[in-house]
Amino acid sequence: MEDFMLLKNQLCFAVYETASEFNKLYTGALQPYGLTYPQYLVLLALWEKAGVTVKDLGEKLSLGTGTLTPMLTRMEANGWIRKERSKADERRVYIHLEKKALEEKQAIIKTISEKIQSCSIELVEYKLLMDGLHQLNIKLKEREHYHYNNDSR
Repeated sequence: MEDFMLLKNQLCFAVYETASEFNKLYTGALQPYGLTYPQYLVLLALWEKAGVTVKDLGEKLSLGTGTLTPMLTRMEANGWIRKERSKADERRVYIHLEKKALEEKQAIIKTISEKIQSCSIELVEYKLLMDGLHQLNIKLKEREHYHYNNDSR
């Protein structure tokens, strides 16, 4: 392999550059709906399962409450979601989809699908990329876990 320390040979830079391009793609696709990419991720999670707590949503999206809470407040103000405090436990806040999120779902999914298709990524390639990224994510998390367990001895 060429010099490992060259920028073009850094996996972290390839991931960063690719994430940046995805961000541009999604920003353009979501702009007509007044959504940001992270807000779209919230909708995807809620379309899978609505009526979850802020805590559960944060865990699913790997977002802390400091990031998630203001985003949810904006989404509520824009009519996408509704926050509802639990009557049984005041500390728990549940997130529900509003009518707008259900009505716009198909249009948003169609727009995103068209943008992804415009990248000429074949289904087999898509699956391979997803598998590779999932494996990379697992290895990075395992490294964290391994170091934590070995450092705490």
